[in-house]
Amino acid sequence: MMLFNSINVLSASLAVVVAETIHGVALVNRHGDRTSKHYSDYQLTNLGYRQSFDAGSFFRSTYVANGAPKKILGMSPDAYAYTQLYAAAPDQQILMKTTTAFLQGVYPPLSDINALSLGTETINNGSTYTTAANGFQYIFLRGRQATSPDTMWIKGDELCPAFTNASATFKQTPQFLTLVEKTKTFYTQFWSILQNVYDYTQKDLTFAKAYDIFDLINVASIHNKTVTSNVTSDELFQLRTLADIAEFNSNFNASQSNRNIGGRALAGAIYMQLNQTLSSKGALKFSVFTPSYNNILSLFGLTKLTSASSDFYGLPPYASTLAFELFTPTTMSSFPTNLDDLSIRAVFRNGSDGGAPLVTFPLFGGSSTSMSWKDFSAEMLKFSITSTGQWCNTCNSTATFCSPYVTSGAAVAAGTSAASTSAAAAPSEKGMSNAVAGVIGAMVTLGVFLVVGMVFFLMRRSMGRKNRGVGNGSAVPGTEKRPSLTSSVNEV
Repeated sequence: MMLFNSINVLSASLAVVVAETIHGVALVNRHGDRTSKHYSDYQLTNLGYRQSFDAGSFFRSTYVANGAPKKILGMSPDAYAYTQLYAAAPDQQILMKTTTAFLQGVYPPLSDINALSLGTETINNGSTYTTAANGFQYIFLRGRQATSPDTMWIKGDELCPAFTNASATFKQTPQFLTLVEKTKTFYTQFWSILQNVYDYTQKDLTFAKAYDIFDLINVASIHNKTVTSNVTSDELFQLRTLADIAEFNSNFNASQSNRNIGGRALAGAIYMQLNQTLSSKGALKFSVFTPSYNNILSLFGLTKLTSASSDFYGLPPYASTLAFELFTPTTMSSFPTNLDDLSIRAVFRNGSDGGAPLVTFPLFGGSSTSMSWKDFSAEMLKFSITSTGQWCNTCNSTATFCSPYVTSGAAVAAGTSAASTSAAAAPSEKGMSNAVAGVIGAMVTLGVFLVVGMVFFLMRRSMGRKNRGVGNGSAVPGTEKRPSLTSSVNEV
C-alpha cells in the first residue's frame, strides 16, 4: 500500500522550487473512487469525480495558472488551447470520466476563475455570446476504443496473449503457492461479509482472488457502514498488502519482459509525448494518460521507482498522479536550442487530498532526483514499446489492427529494445485513423470497379469496330498499374 509515511521526501515542497523553467509535463493518473470492479456495471462515484477534479485543480495550481510555482513556459493560464494539451484514456467509462473530471480541474469554467471575457464573442450586430454554463471549457479527450491501435499505448496488456501467458506464470511460483496456503485461515474469516456476493463460494476465499476480495471489502468499507464495523483497519491493511503482492507480481518481473508489456507500452507513450514537446520546441506542453492501475504498477517496476521507495510495490491510491517534468535548471524565456540543457525528473502525488505533497523520486535506481534528457531517453528506450507493429509482434496479437504488422516467421523478440525498431504512430495521432482507413478502403474498391468498367467498355468498343471493319482489330489498351492509395500512407 502506498503510504509514503516513512520515506525520505527528497524534494516535496513546491515552496522550495529553485530558479528553473518547466517546458512540458507528461502525467499518468489513476482513476478516482468507484464501485467494485467485481460487478460489470461498476461506476465512478461522486467521491471519485471530486477526487479527480481536485487532482486536476492541484496540477492547474502547480503548472498552469498564473503565479503557479512550476508554471509551464508559455502555457495558457485560463483558456484551454488545443495544441498545448493532449489527453487520452481507454473508451471505458471509469477512465474516461476520471480524465474528464481531471481536465475540468485543469481548465474550469471561465466564470469560476474570473476570466469569462476570454470565452465571449461579439458578432457584427453587436450581440455577445459565451459558451454554455458561463464559460464551460470543452477539452478534447481522445477516447480509445478496444479495436483501435492507439489503445495499446494505455491498455497494452489487453488483446495481448504474450502478456496473458507471462502473467499467469506467477501463479506457478513458490511465492504464490506458499501465500495461498499460509493465508487460508485469514481469508476464511471474511465469508460472513462476502457470502452475499452472487458468484462467490467459500472456496473462492483464497490468495488467488486477493485483489477481487480486497476490492469488494475496500469499496464496502467506504460506502457501507455495516462492513466498516465488521472489518478492522489492520485487517483491511493486510488485505491491501496481499492484493499489492498479487497485482505487482502479475504485472511486472524484471527477468520476464512479456509480463511488463502493459508498462512498456505506457512508457513508450510517455517518452514519445515528451519527445513531441522537444520536436515541437515546446508547443505541446501538457500530456495526460489515464491507464489501468496494473499498467501503472508495471511502469513503477520498469522505471525502478521501487528502488527509491518500497511503497511503489503497492497499488497507487485513487486519483494519484505520476508526472514526468521536462525542464531546464535555469530561468529561460524560450525553448532551449541545445537539447543537452534539458533534464527530466519524476514527481508523485499520493492521492488527491489537499495536503498531499508533490514528491520527487530518482529514476532507474539512481540517487539523483533529476537526469539529463539524453540519459532518460537511453534508459526508457531500453524497454519501451514505441510502435504499433512492435507491440503486435511482441504480443503475438491477433487484433484486427495488427494484420498489417504481422511479421513472417518468428515474432519480434520480447526483449527487443525500442531503439532497434522503427518508430511508428505516436500517441499524438500521427498515424492513419480508422475513419481515414475506411475512406481509403472505399476509394480503392471504387477504383477497382471503375477499372473493370473501363476495360469492359474498351472491349465492347473494339469489338464494335471489328464488326464495322474499322481498324485492324488492335488489342485493347493495357490499363496502367497504379499503387494502392494505402501504399502512400506510412506509419510515422
